[in-house]
Amino acid sequence: MLLRSDGHNTKAERPLSERAAAVIRTKSGSLLLCALIAAILLMVLSGCGGRYFHDVDRQAETQPFSDLGSLPVKEYWTGVIFNGSKIGFTHFRIYPSPTDKDLFEIHSRAYIHFRFLMMEKMISMQSHDLVDKDLKLVRFTCEHDLDGSRLRQSGILHDGILDIVRTSGSESSSEKVRLQGDIYPGSVVYLLPYMKGLKTGKKFSYQIYDTEFREVADVAQEVLAYQTSDLFSGEAFKVETVYKGQKITSWLDHQGLPLLEMALGNVLISGLETESEAKHYLVEAGLNKDETLLTFSLVKSDRPINDPAKATHLELVIMDVPENASIPSDERQACERLGSDVVCRIEAGGSIRQGQGTGSFLEPYLKPSYAVPSGNSEIRALAARITEKDSGANAQIRSLLHWMKENIEKDPTDAFTAGEVLARKKGECQGHSYLYTAFARSLGIPTRVANGIVYSEQHKGFLYHAWAESFVEGRWISVDPTFDQMPSDATHIKFIEGETPASLMPIVSFMGRIRIAVREIRYE
Repeated sequence: MLLRSDGHNTKAERPLSERAAAVIRTKSGSLLLCALIAAILLMVLSGCGGRYFHDVDRQAETQPFSDLGSLPVKEYWTGVIFNGSKIGFTHFRIYPSPTDKDLFEIHSRAYIHFRFLMMEKMISMQSHDLVDKDLKLVRFTCEHDLDGSRLRQSGILHDGILDIVRTSGSESSSEKVRLQGDIYPGSVVYLLPYMKGLKTGKKFSYQIYDTEFREVADVAQEVLAYQTSDLFSGEAFKVETVYKGQKITSWLDHQGLPLLEMALGNVLISGLETESEAKHYLVEAGLNKDETLLTFSLVKSDRPINDPAKATHLELVIMDVPENASIPSDERQACERLGSDVVCRIEAGGSIRQGQGTGSFLEPYLKPSYAVPSGNSEIRALAARITEKDSGANAQIRSLLHWMKENIEKDPTDAFTAGEVLARKKGECQGHSYLYTAFARSLGIPTRVANGIVYSEQHKGFLYHAWAESFVEGRWISVDPTFDQMPSDATHIKFIEGETPASLMPIVSFMGRIRIAVREIRYE
């Protein structure tokens, strides 16, 4: 969520946080974690290849091995640096299982702590994976904690099916995933290529079960070079990992240790450190006053936009858009790529083109999901009670917005599901969007979650944000439950749609690089 000085904050005018995009993979899980889980995967050392790293002339390789018990290093710690400031640490440990013969246990955890819009954000993850001698997954448990909101997952593999149970607050669900081939835990993405042997030019591809994105995902890796660096001691293999459209560059030494890792265009860096150095961060973090995420996630505008909540028409140029990224066009926004720029026209009223979406196309936007449990009996009963006197979808939506404005506090607290937001009576932008979407779907109104940017007068630029879109009277309309807007003002620029962590990944490629030039703005 973002802070806006336009009369749409809470009564106490408390700042709102955009979910610092926790794509911190060790991840990211949620939107910019709404700017670490939807900003931490982008690194900016595009020119560092020649300046900080040097190829070694001689060929080098490590031999494949099959005895996990003989690993030279079974435990390590790394520090996590974001945009020049330390924000956390990770810990990895592997050892023979004391209870399951010929199996091995992997414990991994990550802790992230930073300040965003004068609010504390804390994210932690702990996972326990049981693997066979080839690192293939046998079973797992994992716990994520986002600002006190906890998600616990467990899974066990049998007969090619991964049985998964998830619990968050009072919400619980199960899923059976039929696998096609071998599956590995996400914790072995560096150990696996080391086990198979490292050599320049060698490639690896395999599937992992990602507990953060809650799905099976493809991983592709290639050993690009053998190098020395000013940033670490000794020589190491440069390994590029491609995952969900993102590239992560790592340097592994001859013992398989990740000496250095760069992601998000080199804005996110992690490197080996001692256990005492890692734990000392917990003390330092409590005193850390850097607003590193806001600096990174703010999309600067060439001129200010006054009174954005009343903007009905906006024309702008989004500059330096990545080649592999696209910005959608729909009823309310028309976008066209011109080289590295994208020119967009946004009409708050949605009059750009004829509405689209009928029949089976709308079915996904009526179904419950883990984040949007529209079939939940409490959510269904409350939505019906809020709208009992309304006739038609438009009136129902306005009643839902009014109820949320009066009863759901705007607070930078992350949540995994709409049920958690309802139970706590508070949440950030994505939490508000989850709850509104659950309400609307329970009433039979097709609704989807939109993610993008919206203008902040206070910060004189755009911040990452989430809102919703509902299909009413043959067209999609933009609805922002955080700002109590229907339709949303024209400074809402949609980048992607979706309510799952995986659907948010493409937004990472925008972060820390795009700029905006405003051409024209009109008001109601």
